[in-house]
Amino acid sequence: MRRLAPVRELPPRLELECLKALWTLREGNVKQVRDLLAADRELAYTTVMTVLDRLARRGGVNRRKVGRLFVYVPVLTRECVRRLAVGELLDCYFEGSIVELRRHLDQARDPLRDIPRPDVEAQLETSLL
Repeated sequence: MRRLAPVRELPPRLELECLKALWTLREGNVKQVRDLLAADRELAYTTVMTVLDRLARRGGVNRRKVGRLFVYVPVLTRECVRRLAVGELLDCYFEGSIVELRRHLDQARDPLRDIPRPDVEAQLETSLL
């Protein structure tokens, strides 16, 4: 089996969910990952299989054949994914400056205070019309 270089970008949401399942399981086949994810949402077996295969092609997991099944083992660690996420956050919103991120976090008392919130009463009145 050809060994690929580790993933250098943040995995998309469903890939991340599969990785989280594998971190919990330490290793697992498609059915085991799907069963763990089924607690939160219903996913087709083939969807999980496709996502795990994509992760394997990109180097995020290794897989080995056991009987008729593939068993997947995470290559990307939680810490690595966290570093990727923080790096993306820094690059996208803080021009790559950890100093700016720290300044922002120090100043933020309520992280939701600046997000506009719709008037709940106005929504209720409109829905009654």
